[in-house]
Amino acid sequence: MPAHSLPRRVAALAVLLLPLAGAAQPAAPLVAAAGRGDLAAVRRLAEAGTAIEQRDERGRTALLAATDGNHLEVARYLIARGANVNAQDQQQDSAHLLAGARGFTEILRATLAAGADFTVRNRFGGNALIPACERGHVDTVQLLLTTRIPVDHVNNLGWTCLLEAVILGDGGERHQRIVQMVVAHGANVNLADRDGVTPLQHAQRKGQAEVARILRAAGAR
Repeated sequence: MPAHSLPRRVAALAVLLLPLAGAAQPAAPLVAAAGRGDLAAVRRLAEAGTAIEQRDERGRTALLAATDGNHLEVARYLIARGANVNAQDQQQDSAHLLAGARGFTEILRATLAAGADFTVRNRFGGNALIPACERGHVDTVQLLLTTRIPVDHVNNLGWTCLLEAVILGDGGERHQRIVQMVVAHGANVNLADRDGVTPLQHAQRKGQAEVARILRAAGAR
């Protein structure tokens, strides 16, 4: 190979490798930083003008990525910068809905203060209260019940938060407390599922004696 052609070949190789080097960088750096919980990087990117609603390949915003990792301070910072707490990704999660489902109560509190929309539904057609009840997130349920969230909302499965707490819950202390709370809040204890089975009937079938007692005391049939 002639010596004078070597620099040209090196330069050509460098050009070919540029896309590979670029591929190592995240396509949505703000979302990636938020997902890591890297508040300093999030601040730097946001203050440099990166769009606060930037999305990654899954349709997640930075706020949703921060919520996914329960990075409270990052979530608070993004909300303070105007991040949309109702923006949904490809599987219809939003920061508000995901915080409720995961039991991330402080992030949920921040989304409520920032205007969480109770008409925005998850992929099952539910609100934040339904999965919170199902998963036994007592503090989360308690917080949601201080709002105007519809307690008798029916999701695409035909279940309310009360039905889901009984059907998918374990009948233990956490679910007993949740059933007591939603009943005290005015949940319809006789609202049946699509097969006509009531919360009390589900509790009896599952051997949830204390849950059944709570429901009967509230007039369940």
